Amino acid sequence: MSAISIRNIPESTYFALKDMAKKNHRSLQEEIRYLLDKEVKLTQESSWSLSKQWRAKLKGRHHSNSVQMINEDRSR
Repeated sequence: MSAISIRNIPESTYFALKDMAKKNHRSLQEEIRYLLDKEVKLTQESSWSLSKQWRAKLKGRHHSNSVQMINEDRSR
């Protein structure tokens, strides 16, 4: 497993992280690891990548024109 060293963290951030770790029953290192992992997963699962996955799943399928269907429904 790789290691990261972070320097020059503002004191307010450091103490906030320590506080978060204590509330979550984690060490400071565990809390930072958790937050980094969570952020990476959020970035990888961004709406852009999810929409790309859905476009791939739906590729080649026939889709009805929902705008036309809504307009027809409204005109009833």
